Amino acid sequence: MIPWLEADTPFPDTREALGPDSDAPGLLAAGADLSTRRLAQAYRRGIFPWFGEDQPILWWSTHPRMVLPVAEFKLSRSLRKALQRFRRTPGCEVRFDSHFDAVMHHCALTPREGQRGTWIVPEMRAAYGQWHREGHVHSVETWVNGELVGGLYGIHIGRMFFGESMFSHRTDASKIALAALVCFCRAHGLPVIDCQQETSHLASLGARPWPRGDFEAHLKQVVDESGPAEWTYHDSLWDQLIPR
Repeated sequence: MIPWLEADTPFPDTREALGPDSDAPGLLAAGADLSTRRLAQAYRRGIFPWFGEDQPILWWSTHPRMVLPVAEFKLSRSLRKALQRFRRTPGCEVRFDSHFDAVMHHCALTPREGQRGTWIVPEMRAAYGQWHREGHVHSVETWVNGELVGGLYGIHIGRMFFGESMFSHRTDASKIALAALVCFCRAHGLPVIDCQQETSHLASLGARPWPRGDFEAHLKQVVDESGPAEWTYHDSLWDQLIPR
């Protein structure tokens, strides 16, 4: 039985999350709220909310944890060509935070790998929209000729980026957004992107599982450190992956 959290109930020890033999491995607690204060407490400890319609708020601490060390990002030959073509084509650009609500909307229409439906329910959109307005949630957007064709969003705390979801309306559009995020993280000293759960797609891009203890130890090192003060994308950042 997982604990029920009231508004002032602290999160339990993450080692109390349900194990791999349960029906919901990684499930830690239920209840509480999605205030930015509660969300910040959660992410700083490697805990995240994930629930569907007609469910209470569910809090998770997965083990192992899928992470992408930005130095290990896998740039395939085909993706390299796509990035080079994108970089030199007029009308193709990466933007940060220009249409955050639209990115969340499109992500909500894109089920996670191996799952049906969406977990980005209206309560989640409202909560992360507020956190975005407070400056801690960011979107990375792929634009072609004034059209938003792909992107992702996630949380920035200290020198850590917690990826949440991505979408693509054109071939490689979400990969271009992720590659741009990797470039930004490399340039600004954010060594790891949290990917939460293991998928073959993320593994193909260089993500790998970390034991929960290793992930939490990393968080303790980076969440209180100074990260980038401004989230803007400059074309020169592509040099981190594809020098001219």
